[in-house]
Amino acid sequence: MSAVLLERPVDSVEPPAPDAARRRWRAVLWTLPPVLLVLLVAGYPILRVLTESTVTSDGRGTEVWSSVLGSESFRNALWRTVSIAFASTAGCLMLGAFLAIVLAFVPFPGSAVVGRLIDTVLTLPSFLVTLAFTFLYGTAGAVNALIAEITGRDTPLLNFLDTPLGVIAAEITFFTPFVVRPLLAAFARLPREQLDVAASLGASPWRVLRQVVLPEAWPAMAAGGSLVLLLTLNEFGIVLFTGAKGVLTLPALIYTRGIVTFDLPGAAVLASVQVALSLTLYAAYRFVFARVTARKGQ
Repeated sequence: MSAVLLERPVDSVEPPAPDAARRRWRAVLWTLPPVLLVLLVAGYPILRVLTESTVTSDGRGTEVWSSVLGSESFRNALWRTVSIAFASTAGCLMLGAFLAIVLAFVPFPGSAVVGRLIDTVLTLPSFLVTLAFTFLYGTAGAVNALIAEITGRDTPLLNFLDTPLGVIAAEITFFTPFVVRPLLAAFARLPREQLDVAASLGASPWRVLRQVVLPEAWPAMAAGGSLVLLLTLNEFGIVLFTGAKGVLTLPALIYTRGIVTFDLPGAAVLASVQVALSLTLYAAYRFVFARVTARKGQ
């Protein structure tokens, strides 16, 4: 038996496995170009901003950081940026959840057209919303003109566009579709049999919504809400067009420092804070989303 085994043809012997080190190097070579591209596109601007923020009249130091971070304008802009972002995100979540539930579970004539219109908003620049708000709710807008014609008022009744409330209303109008679209995708994957079984067992519509629909929607709401929070935190166009007179957020303050007064080190400090704030919120979103997804999979 052993002699027969020793006389096996050479062709029947399996070829040696590829070298593991060669495969690792090949993977590194394929990964290196996109990594270098990301570092060039994203890493270099951040590094350049951080470097510029240390420039002083005497060379380099932290004097600019101390001056900017200790100023009242920075504290006010930071608080206004965060408060507007969270208020706009909460409004988008409430309005977006309502619209998504109606479009998904309350069929009505023209619902498909409404869904297409919501998708269209995603393709529009943000300043179009602010222009529409000006034409409608501005001091010389259509709503104030109608109120003046009905009541005979000499002064406009609505005058909120240059306040944080006007910015929040415009951001809710523009960013709500970013919540509606993932919710509609989540509701489309919800088995209709669950809704039918819950209804057949005597559950009220509110109970079905609370115990069947919303648990399936939390990941989509977390994704959409986190995206809206990041976008509103860095929003500049709506603030510039709508609340330019009375609302100063971090992006607007960066513009003022860098373009208007040409204080590039001060603008770099503010931009560094803005980047750190955005990255912190993104890391928190990834952590929460991973926990929610893992808990749902258990």
